[in-house]
Amino acid sequence: MFLVGLSGGIASGKSTVVAVLRELGCAVIDADVTAREVVQPHLKAYQQIVRYFGTDILLESGEINREALGSIIFSQPEKRQLLNAITHPEIQKEMLKQVLKYFVLGYRYVILDIPLLFETNRLTKFMKHTVLVYCDPQTQLSRLMKRNGLCQAEAEARIASQLPLDEKRKLASHIIDNSGDRESTRRQVLRLHARLEDSLDFLWARLALGAAVAGLGGLLYVLLQHFIS
Repeated sequence: MFLVGLSGGIASGKSTVVAVLRELGCAVIDADVTAREVVQPHLKAYQQIVRYFGTDILLESGEINREALGSIIFSQPEKRQLLNAITHPEIQKEMLKQVLKYFVLGYRYVILDIPLLFETNRLTKFMKHTVLVYCDPQTQLSRLMKRNGLCQAEAEARIASQLPLDEKRKLASHIIDNSGDRESTRRQVLRLHARLEDSLDFLWARLALGAAVAGLGGLLYVLLQHFIS
């Protein structure tokens, strides 16, 4: 099994691509969903966040008010770094559990849907392939304005807060161009899926695991023989 990193940009259409991948039965791990799960009440990350940021960031239900927390870290970089230091280890731990689950189930590859995959650049070294969901700048701008009800200046500011898609494009090993209609995007996803399914990259992981298990089994056999004799 091998890992495939999937990313995009705001309003580039990554959710459309993920929906097609799920229809195909692909294993997709969503980093954003995992991030919300690890900060549920009474979990380790939740307790640390409340300890450092106070109870003012909590809703009446006891859950974290993501909007209130977001406003704090947006204006205070040191607070953002602190939040990342709390949540990232827990997110990575949970994602690793899910990867191992899919490995045991025999999936050839697992897709990690990570919005800031290319910005952080820490996880790309673990990916056999990286995929960027791209669209041209004008399409991205118009989609964002329509989707979020923003004026042009507001939309441009949000886009500017991220690494430009054209920069990410240089870093990705595969591109899904979502500038056109859904059917065009779907055809590109189907081609990518077929290519990944036909890849022999997953065999190396299986062979390595098999060798490790065989080696461990041999060691246990020798030890048992030693104690029996």
